[in-house]
Amino acid sequence: MNRRILTLMVALVPVVVFGVLLAVVTVPFVALGPGPTYDTLGHVDGKQVVQVIGAETHPTTGHLNMTTVAQRDGLTLGEALALWVSGRQQLMPRDLYYPPGKSREEIDDENSADFKRSEASAEYAALAHLDYPAAVTVAAVNDPGPSAGQLQAGDAIDAVNGVMVADVAAFSAFMDKTRPGQEIVVDYRRKQAPPGIARITLGEHPERDSGALGVLVQDAPWAPFVVDFHLANIGGPSAGLMFSLAVIDKLTDGRLAGQKFIAGTGTIDADGEIGPIGGITHKMLAAREAGAKVFLVPVDNCYEARSEPHGLTLVKVETLDQTVEALHVLRDGGEPPLC
Repeated sequence: MNRRILTLMVALVPVVVFGVLLAVVTVPFVALGPGPTYDTLGHVDGKQVVQVIGAETHPTTGHLNMTTVAQRDGLTLGEALALWVSGRQQLMPRDLYYPPGKSREEIDDENSADFKRSEASAEYAALAHLDYPAAVTVAAVNDPGPSAGQLQAGDAIDAVNGVMVADVAAFSAFMDKTRPGQEIVVDYRRKQAPPGIARITLGEHPERDSGALGVLVQDAPWAPFVVDFHLANIGGPSAGLMFSLAVIDKLTDGRLAGQKFIAGTGTIDADGEIGPIGGITHKMLAAREAGAKVFLVPVDNCYEARSEPHGLTLVKVETLDQTVEALHVLRDGGEPPLC
């Protein structure tokens, strides 16, 4: 064999090996970057992202976009290097997002559960802002269980055996005096239906001697209409704030955003407290590329949000009430609290 060809082949071996490594070897990192944004006042796949059923709603203006972070797993060495060089992606240790000992399916299920809880909290926070009174609200019904087929999630329990129960403390005090096998009469309200009465034979409680109704209840604002959220394959709780704002906008004058393109993020609890989120800079980039001019930033994320060039007006938000007031100020041409 020609010496020159042999030398060339020897020189190419490490190149080929490195190319194979780039294409085949996976790395223990995930890539984070800007994800899709969704206008909570708009539609996805022909459905309203936030739909209020059974109440008068108002046409809305402007945009109230929720933002997301895109996450890529199973990266090869070559993909990781390319994403890192792009400057749009952030590489993070995989164990932070997929802890050892948990399967991918378990983590995805946890993220989906967080998202569902954020929907409930968003609804409760919005109803509280709109001054709907609290009730003993059924959050979940065990099936099988004593109440399956008689009570539903979303029902408001008004009385048990003719005794009014104004809150969960009063309800629990009554239930503590019951026994398994006892029949009780529950007066309840159901959304988009007349008030009802359920006769329920109590089951055994796994931890106490008292009877079990087989429901999870909480003190929460109650309204006779239904709020539905139609977004699939979104994990985590950070859409809560934007969902709440959409509910409020549809049930008030529909002009919360004015004519502005507003985006934002933030967890929210049932009391309307807004919490910090991860990936704020990725979400801001996604918002800007979608056309947003204003971004709602949880107060604890303000420092990080200011650290990146963004071209957005960063409105600082702490509670739902304060956020609504800030949007009114912005709509009317004033200056809301800024990061």
